Amino acid sequence: MKITNSSTILFRNTMRITDGHLDGFRHAIAQAVAFAQEHGPQLMVEVFIDEERMLAHSFQLYRDSDAIRTHWRLSDPYIREVMEHCTVQHFEIFGEPDHDIVAALKTPDGESFSFTISPRLAGFNRLETSEWDESPS
Repeated sequence: MKITNSSTILFRNTMRITDGHLDGFRHAIAQAVAFAQEHGPQLMVEVFIDEERMLAHSFQLYRDSDAIRTHWRLSDPYIREVMEHCTVQHFEIFGEPDHDIVAALKTPDGESFSFTISPRLAGFNRLETSEWDESPS
């Protein structure tokens, strides 16, 4: 088996939506995702909701730790708005982020939350280029 190098990092965030906040959560997430699509460095963002259990699952794929830093710097107001309507139930990191990324994993208010890190073993992606890599013609 050939193991290739990759700096990609996948976040999976499981959020518990606060009772009575479903509509506010939906609105805040929609705004955050629209902002990320327009301005963020993520290669992919997907959010899924389980209304019956009041859980949401967010998946975000980053090229590397620098992209995560950029996302945090640009998106802080949107992250804060989302967090007014939920709490982090569990956070999973797939890949190997820089140590400062791991040390900074807290809510916008500085609260800690549970997370796990699973280093990459093997794989590939077909995300060779993105609008962030392409130079203007």
